[in-house]
Amino acid sequence: MNPFNRQLIPALAIASGICCAVLLTGCKNNKSAKSSFIRIGEYGSMTGATATFGVSTDNGIQLATEEINAKGGVLGKSIEIDLQDDSGQPAQATVAVQKLLADNVVAVLGEASSANSLVGAPVCQSHKIPMVSPSSINSAVTKVGDYIFRTCFIDRFQGTVCARFAAQNLHAKTAAIFTDSKSDYSVGLTKFFVQEFSKTGRIVATEYYHQGDSDFRPQLTRLKASNPDIIFIPGYYTEAGNIAIQARSLGIYQPLLGGDGWDSPKLAEIGKDAIQHCYFSTHYAPDKNDPRSQKFVAAYKKRFNGQIPDALTAAAYDAANVLFDAIKRAGSTDSAKIRDALAATKDFPGVTGNITINKNRDAVKPAVILQVRGNAYKYIATIKP
Repeated sequence: MNPFNRQLIPALAIASGICCAVLLTGCKNNKSAKSSFIRIGEYGSMTGATATFGVSTDNGIQLATEEINAKGGVLGKSIEIDLQDDSGQPAQATVAVQKLLADNVVAVLGEASSANSLVGAPVCQSHKIPMVSPSSINSAVTKVGDYIFRTCFIDRFQGTVCARFAAQNLHAKTAAIFTDSKSDYSVGLTKFFVQEFSKTGRIVATEYYHQGDSDFRPQLTRLKASNPDIIFIPGYYTEAGNIAIQARSLGIYQPLLGGDGWDSPKLAEIGKDAIQHCYFSTHYAPDKNDPRSQKFVAAYKKRFNGQIPDALTAAAYDAANVLFDAIKRAGSTDSAKIRDALAATKDFPGVTGNITINKNRDAVKPAVILQVRGNAYKYIATIKP
């Protein structure tokens, strides 16, 4: 059996997954216990506007799975990953998760995007199948129910980290915000950035855009008039890179600051000179001098032709290993037992830092600040909870 059962859902042929899921409602998904493998689901944006998120996440899960299978698997069985593409679209994410549950997975890994996790999580919760998001930070994700987990920090922490870095490291007294009003991810980061930054500084302007927009000049012109010390852009890398280009063309030279949605090799490729020396918070720094991290980087480069892993890759690698460890500690593929083991995770030695799952099923762990330098991202600081 191929350990990577890659059934990517075409955008125009997804309805069959709904039918299968309806027929199998209530299934406890323990068929893997009678098989020679343990099937785990994965859903993400392998295509679409945020495809690098899905590919990076999948690469991390692949590496973790190959490593655990080389050691004999879990409970004496190989791990099989069933991957479904949601193209970064919430409607398709719902169907992707329904298809995974129809395929009798014992747990689900994904999504990177908070918006997609928020539609996939209720499906998993209603079927009592554990879902572990590697990098969805919106606070609402794990509030869906007791079968929903994440191995990353939440938006409250990351928004606070960005605000403190702006005030303490960049010495900003005023800030402007340019945010995606339709993105759960952006809305959450904006809220907590404003709360923290307002303790010592002033928000002098707020403007809005939507994912997929291409002309940001009207909003940027208004932001320029407010003359902020920094501009906080809590969005994704495609828009952030293009915003940077248009901002610089309008004579806006203040530092730009973002969150982990910037963390893609495409950011520097899109933003080029305009994004240089700007900052973002994220989960992991590949150039950090840490033995555990460097071992991971070496393994990843060997597996993926010399590529450097980004933070979403590292976060997904950790999420997969936390799940594998939970199944091992549960001693079973029973969904309820896996859920209980995930909830009991404490000080798991991840490459993004030690991971403890708290009572809200969120991870307690540090964040890092990176700066764009050429085509790479330089480690600047670690901020602990």
